[in-house]
Amino acid sequence: MSLAIVELVEKKGPLTDLELHKELKASFGEVSFRELNKNLMKLELGGVLRVSRLMKGKRQVELAGKF
Repeated sequence: MSLAIVELVEKKGPLTDLELHKELKASFGEVSFRELNKNLMKLELGGVLRVSRLMKGKRQVELAGKF
């Protein structure tokens, strides 16, 4: 699923975590928000993505750099 997250953000540009969750559910069926957060954390620690807080309960997901 990590690859799908990177591809979605690469194709659509920066997304909120809610928009990303909706897109993943459309592709993979039922995806828990916990599973999404786990994958986002791995990708952020790996330096692939940057996750920043927009407002309470909403985060923005974007690529950390160009590949």
